[in-house]
Amino acid sequence: MREDRDENGRLANEVEQFKNFQFITPKKMVDDDLTLKLEETCPYNPEKGYVPDYKFAMVHTYTRSPMGKIMLRVGLTSKLQTFGGHIGYEVDEPYRGHHYATRSCRLLFPLIQELGIQPVVITCAPDNIASVKTIESLGSLLTATKEVEIEPGVFRLTNIYHLYLEQGK
Repeated sequence: MREDRDENGRLANEVEQFKNFQFITPKKMVDDDLTLKLEETCPYNPEKGYVPDYKFAMVHTYTRSPMGKIMLRVGLTSKLQTFGGHIGYEVDEPYRGHHYATRSCRLLFPLIQELGIQPVVITCAPDNIASVKTIESLGSLLTATKEVEIEPGVFRLTNIYHLYLEQGK
């Protein structure tokens, strides 16, 4: 079987499976003082090798202050399977320590289930203790720690976790 690869050696058709992907409107995502606000949906981009994704702002429910951001990728390329995963998040400095990343991930679970993503892949650097705690608190299982090339000639040690969500919840 012949594999068509692009100039970077990636499978040329890795993102083509998302050509006809239809975004669904997420239900309201609120957990007490945390609200996820959909900022943008990005369709697949075969030229850049991007899968479709949802970008949310973490905002304070009562003050509407921005507290961070979280992204949900609806699929994975071979690179995203080891670096990036389905979920990426960042909590702004003044709001760290309040479990906003964990709570934001949990708010995404109904959308993830509706999209049929299983398992959910989440990655982080092993020395990023806050992310390790966040990912493990979700019930994720560490499946590997690998040295991954994140850009040409640049390598980083990365933990790869799988999270299995119960269906129908």
